[in-house]
Amino acid sequence: MPGGGDFVMGAVAYDPKVVTIWDGFRAWLRGQGLPFDYVLYSNYERQVEALLDGGIDAAWNSPLAWVRAARLAAARGQTVRALVMRDTDQDLTSLLIVRRGAEVERIDQLRGRVVGVGAVDSPQATLLPLGLLRAAGLEPGVDVRVRRFDVGVGLHGDHIGGEREAARALVAGEVDAACLVDGNHLLFGREGTLPSGSTRILAQTAPYDHCNMTTGPAAAGEAAGRFGELLLAMSYADATVRPLLDLEGLKAWRPGRTSGYAALEAAVDAAGFYDREGHVTAADYRP
Repeated sequence: MPGGGDFVMGAVAYDPKVVTIWDGFRAWLRGQGLPFDYVLYSNYERQVEALLDGGIDAAWNSPLAWVRAARLAAARGQTVRALVMRDTDQDLTSLLIVRRGAEVERIDQLRGRVVGVGAVDSPQATLLPLGLLRAAGLEPGVDVRVRRFDVGVGLHGDHIGGEREAARALVAGEVDAACLVDGNHLLFGREGTLPSGSTRILAQTAPYDHCNMTTGPAAAGEAAGRFGELLLAMSYADATVRPLLDLEGLKAWRPGRTSGYAALEAAVDAAGFYDREGHVTAADYRP
């Protein structure tokens, strides 16, 4: 294992709270007898490469990072595993919303109009919802103008600023539709970014999964298994870890699964974001 015997996990520093969360989890995991440590990365592409190169044992990966890790591993004859995920990572949906009163009842009526999306690398606010346009026979950038809000590029949509800016542009009449994940649709309503009754849902994706804890080729089986067991054993009733779970946005860890990534795989291919071997092929993506 990297780190002189420690089980080392990588996390992307999308927010200062990441340090608080993993400092706390580190202390708890060490208290349970697991020699655990973590390192921070500025973007997911560098973290995935470190995982496959053996610099870390595990990576707290976005869904897009999982797709790249799985493709890179397959191309190299290596193995990665989705060890665990949060309860809140399962069965999300993305939405295409319009202003209430807009004369748009079907997706195909967006032809010739402007759709606001999140950052170029956001699965939930760009790649997946643009699949709704393609399914309706509209090619983004050809039949529909796409206005991208590139906030936090490299963070794979973990920084929700792009989604918020797309929502604001919709309310301001600068775009005709906006893309966002269902949870942020509720959040933006509560915070007033989307005033009550100002928008309506035009379309919704099928359910998909979000982040997972990915173990890589450097992870020793026994330590990786123990890491997974300890995460799954964390209890929201434990006052020591409850604040950390709240910060990380979950009440319980669940066993990892990969069945919820098929739509993202298809969206990555349609957008030409990664090739089949995991190389970055999106011409305008610079994390």
